[in-house]
Amino acid sequence: MRKHGFDGPIYPVNPRVTHIGDVPCYPDINSLPAVPDVAIILLGAGRAHQAVRELAQKGTAAAIVLASGYAEAGAEGKERQQQLQQAAGAMRILGPNTIGLVNLTDGIPLSASGALEMDQFPVGDVGVVSQSGGILGALLSRAAARGLGMSKLISTSNEVDLEMADFIDYLVDDESTKVIALYIESIRNPQKFRAAALRARHAGKPVVAFKIGKSEAGAQAAVSHTGALAGQDTMYDALFLQTGVIRAQRFSDLLDMPSALSTGRKLRGRRVAILTSTGGAGTLVSDSLGVAGFEAPAPGEQTAAALRALQGDMPAALDRNPVDVTLAGLQPDLLRGAISALSASDDYDALVMVVGSSSLGNPQLMADAICDCLPQTDKPIIAFVSPHAPNVARLLNQKHIPAFMEPESCAIALEAMWQTQAESTLQAPGAVPSPPLAALLVGTLNEAQARDLFSRFGIDGAEQTIVSDPAQAQAAALRYGSAVVLKILSSQIMHKSDVGGVCVGVAPEQVADCITRMQTEVHAKTGVRAEQFLVQQMVTSGIELILGFHRDALGSAILLGMGGVTAELLKDTTMRLLPEQGGLSLSQAYDMMHDLRTWPLLDGYRGRVKADQQALAQAIVNFSNMVASLGDKLIEAEINPLFVLPDGQGVKAADGIAILGD
Repeated sequence: MRKHGFDGPIYPVNPRVTHIGDVPCYPDINSLPAVPDVAIILLGAGRAHQAVRELAQKGTAAAIVLASGYAEAGAEGKERQQQLQQAAGAMRILGPNTIGLVNLTDGIPLSASGALEMDQFPVGDVGVVSQSGGILGALLSRAAARGLGMSKLISTSNEVDLEMADFIDYLVDDESTKVIALYIESIRNPQKFRAAALRARHAGKPVVAFKIGKSEAGAQAAVSHTGALAGQDTMYDALFLQTGVIRAQRFSDLLDMPSALSTGRKLRGRRVAILTSTGGAGTLVSDSLGVAGFEAPAPGEQTAAALRALQGDMPAALDRNPVDVTLAGLQPDLLRGAISALSASDDYDALVMVVGSSSLGNPQLMADAICDCLPQTDKPIIAFVSPHAPNVARLLNQKHIPAFMEPESCAIALEAMWQTQAESTLQAPGAVPSPPLAALLVGTLNEAQARDLFSRFGIDGAEQTIVSDPAQAQAAALRYGSAVVLKILSSQIMHKSDVGGVCVGVAPEQVADCITRMQTEVHAKTGVRAEQFLVQQMVTSGIELILGFHRDALGSAILLGMGGVTAELLKDTTMRLLPEQGGLSLSQAYDMMHDLRTWPLLDGYRGRVKADQQALAQAIVNFSNMVASLGDKLIEAEINPLFVLPDGQGVKAADGIAILGD
């Protein structure tokens, strides 16, 4: 604490010695000459609660408990953690199992992290909240090595009391913090996290999150396709999307993204100019931008003319993109002129500077040229350092020019800036009044019962008749007058097509024989003898989607994707979490449709008839209202396939699953 600038009173409590350096020690907490603002408790789990109780009784506002051996250590540890919480009373607790916090803004390192062995750290405007103590030290040291300034870093770890959302809230109000970076293992209180993240969004403070556990098989496959498609990580994607949190895909992104966002510059489009003195590095950047969906167009005539005016007799290629100044770029006037022309051009929304090996001898040249031009524009200007030159990248970062050692990082940083333009969509109107839900069945509904449930909420199904024998089936098919779909009707078998329980496109005169064969095959494969069947009018046009519901610790979510028997194979899905009350809005439903890679199929791809997008959006809203209305009574629900018919013809639920609890 002394090393990093803290000059307030420190009261060590240690009965074995009288001093640590020139700081007097006290034999116990009761001997302290004043009430401390905060205490760092460096005792084991067996004794930490005693110190917590004594400090709380003395009136200390907060304590940081470093000891491990609590909830992370099993049942006995959970009991110790409860004991710690009870001992604290009204005193706030950070931890346990934490490395503490580091307040660089005010020079208050309340941490035992080994990273504090470094002599000094650049102070900046990026706040970090990590659920891992080791990661706090890793980010602190990595940022310092790159010249990136931090404001506050907090390790929350077991979160017996203070948790990640509390510190997001704090950093939203912290004038020294512009960007908030999160290292997340799990979110214990999703509603509180939602509120804090949205508050940061509305305050204009971007939140970047790196969530570990992407490879978890957290998708416990349930009886529906939705259970297999909606794994835990997909739910986190939905939560981040709807709260405006920018998800970091790589650990390095957790520094790259905030370094660009902390400049406060807005990216208003996706057209990027690349200024380079080395053609190969310029191509690397151009390729990575293209893969990420950015454009690198050649300069327009007016911009090209301004660049050519700088050229003189020099063999530079200044009228294309990347703009290659070659070694001529070592001339400060040419460099400043090119930066000014590109950043002022209406052809571009951002500028990437490629810092080549020529900068190794004089890195200040490039840094000064960019700094001189920064006040002339509010567009993002970032740098790619082509040689392995950490000192050059550090110099640029210290001058508030985001500098990256990998070309892909340039695209990632710009994408983060682009995402800050998007609207968060978690808020939605309440559900429309639900129909009477009295006398609902309990348990797994058969397909006809599930269809009736969906119909109550305004989602129509294909025309169908329930029959008990081949003769009835044939009579029903003849009434429809065209090919039909035959299905066994059973609440015991969810995926009927897997066991021979579905026949598609059956001519009326063949229905009786098909029913007999189906009954025999299903019995042979499952041991279940089908007693009833569905004769369903065949939907001959339309696009097959899946519309489902999934619930886990983060909340309830609606899933939309390409459906049919290949739903799990294609995995073209999107999800939205429901608000605390009510269903999704129509605008959210349309956003979900546009999220699908196969959205063009709904929008008249290659001359095909447009699908009824309005009816699909309303079906999504109606389905979400059903989920919200039924609440915990609904265990599982899915429509697959949901046929989206040509524009004006609506949607039809062709197959469905629903499981209701008491």
